[in-house]
Amino acid sequence: MITLALLAALANQQTPPPPPPPITAIRAGTLIDGSGAAPVGNAVILVQGNRITAAGPNVAVPSGATVIDLSGWTVLPGLVDAHVHLTGHIIGDGDWQHQDLLETAAQRALLGAAHAQQTLEAGFTTVRNVGADEFTDIALRNAINAGWVPGPRILGAGISFGISGGHCDGSSGYQPGSLVSRGGLETGAADGVEQVREAVRYNVKHGADVIKICATGGVLSPADSVGVQQYTEEEMRAVVEAARMTERRVAAHAHGLAGIKAAVRAGVTSIEHGSILDDEAVRLMKERGTYLVPTMMAAETVERLAQQNRLPPAIAAKALAIAPRSRESFRRAVNGGVKIALGTDAGVFPHGNNGHEFTLMVQFGMTPMQAIVAGTSSGATLLGLEADIGTVSTGRRADLVAIRGNPLQNVALLEHVDFVMKDGVVFKRDGQVVGRSAAGVP
Repeated sequence: MITLALLAALANQQTPPPPPPPITAIRAGTLIDGSGAAPVGNAVILVQGNRITAAGPNVAVPSGATVIDLSGWTVLPGLVDAHVHLTGHIIGDGDWQHQDLLETAAQRALLGAAHAQQTLEAGFTTVRNVGADEFTDIALRNAINAGWVPGPRILGAGISFGISGGHCDGSSGYQPGSLVSRGGLETGAADGVEQVREAVRYNVKHGADVIKICATGGVLSPADSVGVQQYTEEEMRAVVEAARMTERRVAAHAHGLAGIKAAVRAGVTSIEHGSILDDEAVRLMKERGTYLVPTMMAAETVERLAQQNRLPPAIAAKALAIAPRSRESFRRAVNGGVKIALGTDAGVFPHGNNGHEFTLMVQFGMTPMQAIVAGTSSGATLLGLEADIGTVSTGRRADLVAIRGNPLQNVALLEHVDFVMKDGVVFKRDGQVVGRSAAGVP
């Protein structure tokens, strides 16, 4: 009887709730919240756990809070890059065209971990990785989420895919009969309505957060025209339909006009690059709410590499032809009111330099505030993460960056971020990396 009574008493005892996470108060000299609203002076941002609990000029610092004094800095949301390739070698660096033959997927994932650190330290707390061989981006995403390695929050596409022999076909350009010439879903080739549906499901099965297709040719593929349409509109509609059934969005690599228009009509969420736009394409994108991810840095980089004779002749010719067209099309999209999210194509150039995209977007038609919104709240909305990231506001994840000076007067300041917090954890402070060596990586 005593034992039963004791057990009953113990069962009735309630376990006390765990103590609330400690509070960190960040004093911001100027706060640009990412929404497009005017800057706010002398703001306080309260962080508890991985969330922002208050932000604004009239927020009091609670007793006992840890204070981070950024009163000499401008504080912004963590930056968002909607187009990166983390798990590969930089274009023009060594034998970049044959890395899949010379290295294992494990090696490329480890290289991606180094690139992820560089990206985070540059202030980009969230990225969308739009294509990686053998699901190395998904492995990297999982490692970061598990806390094994530092890096940005990743939405991964897994294997980007397109027509056999097209820009996304990783087996294109190799001699017939060789192992790597066989193609298929594993190398990014899918033809016809049924195969593209299978490709969507194959990627989702292996962990993809987003679907990436090649609607047109590309610059860095060896054997196709950069502007020619590759997938039919019917095939792209099948991709979009299959993706929606798995609650995924579709990003379409598209340089040429016909392929861009077909992809927009098919219902893709974003056009990547969008190098050749006319007034009709701009009108279609605006009407349907299709995002442009312009990757201005990629165009600048391949143009420079071509001028330096560091690209194969056929690829160099495409780079020189498309770069000026992309700048003209970007201006057209800005003036036409198309939704724009910052995306760089990092991997074409060294990771960690992503902030230069802000400079180029302003140089070619945006205001500094428009560029900041493109790299914060617009990027978050494109990725479907607007409830979690993209603005400095109550309930959002505690992703914050800070710079010295006013980016509305000099947007190039965003190329050198001094402070980085992701999910409430400080990774960089006073321009110095916290907790690891700052040694260089390839």
